[in-house]
Amino acid sequence: MILCYNLQETYVGSEFMKKRNIAIIAHVDHGKTTLVDQILKSSGTFRENEDVSQISMDSNQLEKERGITILAKTTAINYRDYRINIMDTPGHADFGGEVERIMNMVDGVLLVVDAYEGTMPQTRFVLKKALEAGVKPLVVINKMDKPSARVNQVVDEVLDLFIELGADDDQLDFKVVYASAINGTCSLDPDINTQTPGFNELLDLIIEEIPAPSGSASLKLQFQPALLDYNEFVGRIGIGRVHNGKIKVGQMVSCIRLDGSVKNFRIQKLFGFLGMKRLEIEEAEAGDIIAIAGLSDISVGETICDQGEKLPLPVLHIDEPTLQMTFATNNSPFVGKEGKFLTARQIEDRLNKELQRDVSLRVEQLDGESFLVSGRGELHLSILIENMRREGYELQVSKPQVIIKEENGIKMEPFEDLQIEVPEDSVGSVIEQLGTRGGIMENMVNFENQVRLNYVIPSRGLIGFTTDFMTMTKGYGIINHTFKEYRPVESVHIGERKLGVLVSTEAGKASAYALGQLEDRGIMFIEPGTEVYEGMIVGECNRDNDLAVNVVKGKQLTNTRAASADKTVVLKRPRLITLEGALDYINSDELVEVTPDNIRLRKRILDTEQRKKFDARRAS
Repeated sequence: MILCYNLQETYVGSEFMKKRNIAIIAHVDHGKTTLVDQILKSSGTFRENEDVSQISMDSNQLEKERGITILAKTTAINYRDYRINIMDTPGHADFGGEVERIMNMVDGVLLVVDAYEGTMPQTRFVLKKALEAGVKPLVVINKMDKPSARVNQVVDEVLDLFIELGADDDQLDFKVVYASAINGTCSLDPDINTQTPGFNELLDLIIEEIPAPSGSASLKLQFQPALLDYNEFVGRIGIGRVHNGKIKVGQMVSCIRLDGSVKNFRIQKLFGFLGMKRLEIEEAEAGDIIAIAGLSDISVGETICDQGEKLPLPVLHIDEPTLQMTFATNNSPFVGKEGKFLTARQIEDRLNKELQRDVSLRVEQLDGESFLVSGRGELHLSILIENMRREGYELQVSKPQVIIKEENGIKMEPFEDLQIEVPEDSVGSVIEQLGTRGGIMENMVNFENQVRLNYVIPSRGLIGFTTDFMTMTKGYGIINHTFKEYRPVESVHIGERKLGVLVSTEAGKASAYALGQLEDRGIMFIEPGTEVYEGMIVGECNRDNDLAVNVVKGKQLTNTRAASADKTVVLKRPRLITLEGALDYINSDELVEVTPDNIRLRKRILDTEQRKKFDARRAS
């Protein structure tokens, strides 16, 4: 299916193919993956008669649905007599750790920037990592086809960001390519009329500007995995760059562990990358980006050397988790009705499987039925929950909490860079809300009836903020944030959701009559016919206290009232609850019940009377 020439020639011997290793970095939704897809299609990597209409680096179903890259992807193209290895990196802050490690595998980066939005929080983060790693940057101004494109201003913003981040003279002398990835065109001129089909100009610039990989095939072997994958047949797979030497299938090698110990093993399989395929290869050498299998517990940052040699490379930094929540077995009255994996053992096995490929995840067993799961952010953990849900798991999860750590006797909490864009008429309420959550404004810019605000804010100040933010801005606000650093814990008290909830007192099917009677009490989350149980949250109260309600009550029938009268009730559309929305919404005394078919909100204590007694004791 792939035009790959002679595999032995493409992977062995620099005299056959010269190499370039690059990463694509950008803020989320600035067009990285679309650009890679178009480069693949226009580079001659696929046969002329091959259907490339559905080709996409975002092959995961969740990635396609959400339009974001969740996992870093490795690909390569053959262009002229060059092998160009390309790393497509995630754009969301929760997966920023992968970007940092990938910088160790490449010699250059394409920084993709939206021609309208310009530099954003994650642009700053990924560029900072690239500059710190000393790799050569090229800038791609993407989405040139936008009528609202402000190309010259965005180029100036990028230059200002380079200067602000301390780029050296060589890095400041970056080349710019202007592209419309969605249309498959590019140009070296900012004039939109000079755009031409294909990306030869960009690829030529990569060959000219990005240095060849350092290292030599004649030196002793050094290979370091920067990413992990997992395969049911060969187990854990380490993906990284051969820094020096050669490596062959069947070769005995030594793994220098992170603690300095050594473990010998045999290379079971080697994989190279070309187009959309991972190809089995027999040998690789310095400069190649490959995947290896053979060591069941290989970890990021370890060094693979020739057997008996001990030549460790500098250990790669792995970002520590900043957020945690409890995963537990589902104990609601609906347990087992929709899922097939219900037990703590099954949940534990699934979490352990995730640990095989996700180095930023931590799992700690709390008791026989629950686990403390720590990750890089709400999206990181919600992606795991969503994948488990789709695989048939039932579980219940708690409200996310930031991880407080102690340094030299001082409690430290994570802080984030926050950038939001809001309509001018919403600025006041947003600023007021952020002030109560510990946010410190660093900049405010007005443009085209929009206001861009930059804040530094404690991570816990963002938990539950998105729901309020979208309400305050009537859905027109844009919010982006990325981890900044740990700072001493702020004394500001950040409370929970201010409004109470409507909680069902009965089990059964919700009736239109009962919901109609309750509409003036708040906003409903369910519709007529929805199965509910006692303790399930069915809506948001318009007051600050919880309200126990009966949503299954039907209209009493008499000689003068017909059953058909129920059909005349006209209800407001219920508020749809997404997984991220649910995690953002709940308070500490509530849980999210997750099944393959439904996402439900519920109280920890389901029994109405017991819950009232508990709340009374807590208030006293």
